[in-house]
Amino acid sequence: MKTLTAFRGQATLQDQINRLFNDAFERTSNEESNLTTWAPAVDIHENEHELVVKADLPGVEAKDLDIRVENNILTIRGERRFEKKVNEDNYLRVERAYGSFSRSFSLANTVNADGIKADYQNGVLTLNVPKREEAKPKQIKVTVGTSTGAPATAPTAAATAGAK
Repeated sequence: MKTLTAFRGQATLQDQINRLFNDAFERTSNEESNLTTWAPAVDIHENEHELVVKADLPGVEAKDLDIRVENNILTIRGERRFEKKVNEDNYLRVERAYGSFSRSFSLANTVNADGIKADYQNGVLTLNVPKREEAKPKQIKVTVGTSTGAPATAPTAAATAGAK
């Protein structure tokens, strides 16, 4: 019986040591992942005249953004820098992601890449990507006509009186 108790104590000590190392390594890898790559959330919607791209970029300065269109690929690049105002040893938790990012989206041939406008307010980047004129929907007026294709005319009062 005494040998089992001795092993039980060692197993507990071994568990404690394992937990200590696991906690240390997990904390380091989580902190490193927050300081490496991240991808900002993006919404894209379309209306009759344009595509609208909105990207959440809180903490990113406008000077750190690079927006390009090459071969119908829209690319948004930038960097959110880690704030050095607080000593790193004083942080208890770091959950926000930092570092460089890049998001790319294929554009249809129906957009006018030369007309893209970018606006950055309150940490949200808005890109307005206009459609080309030929890609915009056109309404076609329907006329009611005869089989010859000529438009029908409304009957006159004299024509309806003679038909009686």
